[in-house]
Amino acid sequence: MEQEVWATLHRHLSAIYAGDWAIYDETTSDDVVVYEWFVTPHRLEGKSFHAFMLEHDWAGTGKDWRYDLLDPRLDLFGNVAVASYTLLLTVAKEDGIEHRTVNETRVLVKFPEGWKVVHVHKSPGR
Repeated sequence: MEQEVWATLHRHLSAIYAGDWAIYDETTSDDVVVYEWFVTPHRLEGKSFHAFMLEHDWAGTGKDWRYDLLDPRLDLFGNVAVASYTLLLTVAKEDGIEHRTVNETRVLVKFPEGWKVVHVHKSPGR
C-alpha cells in the first residue's frame, strides 16, 4: 500500500510542476483543502484556483526542473495516508540554477478509483 501512495504522490507533484492538469485532476479530490502560506493566510478550497495556477505556469519551472523529497515520512491509517517531507525544487533558468524549499504535509484518501490528495499544508522551508 505504501508504494501505491508514494506513486500517486509523485504523479501528483510531477503534474503540478509540469503543468499537467489531467494528472493533477486525477490525483486530487474535487474538494481538496489547501493552506499555502506564500499565497494567502487563508484556506483555499477546491481545484479551480489551482486549475488557473497550472494553466499559467505558476511554479515558473519551464522545461528543466526536478524535485526531491527530503526526510519523507508516510503514516497510514486504513484508507488515509499522511505524507510529510521537505520539498526541494530545483529549476534551471537562463541565469543559473535556482533552489526552493517548502515543508509540506499532504493527506491522501483511498477512493474506489484510487488514492487522491484531499488536504495540503505548506510552511516555509527556510
